Amino acid sequence: QVQLGESGGGSVQPGGSLRLLCVGSGRTFSSFGTGWFRQAPGKEREFVCGISWNSDNVKCRTLVKDRFTIARDNDKNTVYLQMNSLKPEDTAVYSCAAIPDEMGLPFAERFYEYWGQGTQVTVST
Repeated sequence: QVQLGESGGGSVQPGGSLRLLCVGSGRTFSSFGTGWFRQAPGKEREFVCGISWNSDNVKCRTLVKDRFTIARDNDKNTVYLQMNSLKPEDTAVYSCAAIPDEMGLPFAERFYEYWGQGTQVTVST
């Protein structure tokens, strides 16, 4: 089992920044790939960014790749999502999820085995 916990969400104005944290525990979290997903009200959950266990494979969806950065510190069992130039359309519940590293970083959430509870991000004036 892998347990995941997110933090760092909150309310910001458009153009602001937030850094989300995903802290893992249990089975060797550091050997799992990790993805960040988000779900806005009334919409399906969507992949945001992902990172392999050794950070060799990193990807973000096109809509955010110029504003969001994902990184990890395996010594701290933590994956970070740095979000800059936030827009109202970034408002969502952000969740992290772990996937066996050999499966890569698919966009489809069904491949991810372990999930955190999520953290709310609200971007508004």
